[in-house]
Amino acid sequence: MPVTIKTRLPLNNNTDIPVLGLGTYQTPDGQPTVRTVEAALDLGYRHIDTAMIYGNEASVGRAVRESNIPRDEIFITTKVWNSDHGYDATINAFSESLNQLSLDYVDLYLIHWPVANLRDETWRAMEDLLAEGRVKAIGVSNYLVRHLQEILDRGKITPAVNQIELHPYNFGLRQDVVEFCRTHNIQIEAYTPLTRGQRFDDPNLVEVAKRYSKTPAQILLRWAVQHEIVVIPKSVDPNRIRENADVFDFSITRQDMDFIDSFNEDLIICWDPNDTP
Repeated sequence: MPVTIKTRLPLNNNTDIPVLGLGTYQTPDGQPTVRTVEAALDLGYRHIDTAMIYGNEASVGRAVRESNIPRDEIFITTKVWNSDHGYDATINAFSESLNQLSLDYVDLYLIHWPVANLRDETWRAMEDLLAEGRVKAIGVSNYLVRHLQEILDRGKITPAVNQIELHPYNFGLRQDVVEFCRTHNIQIEAYTPLTRGQRFDDPNLVEVAKRYSKTPAQILLRWAVQHEIVVIPKSVDPNRIRENADVFDFSITRQDMDFIDSFNEDLIICWDPNDTP
């Protein structure tokens, strides 16, 4: 039986999120970002992920405004950076991000990293931004179980999303985070879902891709969405952006999903939040 995949997933605050988004990390500000976001929107993407530290919020906002797509159809995520933690700093950072985007609201605002000692005040600011209606959902990024438990113990609102590095090659390493989030109705969102191409030549992945007449990238993305994980692959190449979206016309069998689940090698491509107390 084919697996039915939702193109949007519900969040815990009665909103929802497109399961496929475009990541914009290291996409240069100006025309490169504008062109990339425009290409993605033209191809049907309705979820764009940026951050203050990326330096391209203004270009993301410009592409969204010039797209002529109704604002409520496009899901925009941005994030507060480490240097802006604390209550007042977070409020000010959000205002600056909103100004850069030149939009009326942000769909999802994330704490980019679990900075020690300031997390409580930062989360309180996030809760107040949500209450004011300037953001539709709040969440975190790079949070492990101990960081999430801290919010549940001290905060008023459960994060809607936890965005972490996630792919089959660290699935075992992050299984505790995934299960904790599922237990507490926190949506997992995967950055670096394609391992930045570092495992595209893995013989096991190539074997699976050949079985489905798909690329290794498409198998990695389909694996994630069948696990109901939101993915935000990054590319500036329109052909790759199109390829990454072409993952809704086939299903990976249960046997092959189990096989891909076994690829874990505790691989960390980006940063390890274990270093943060």
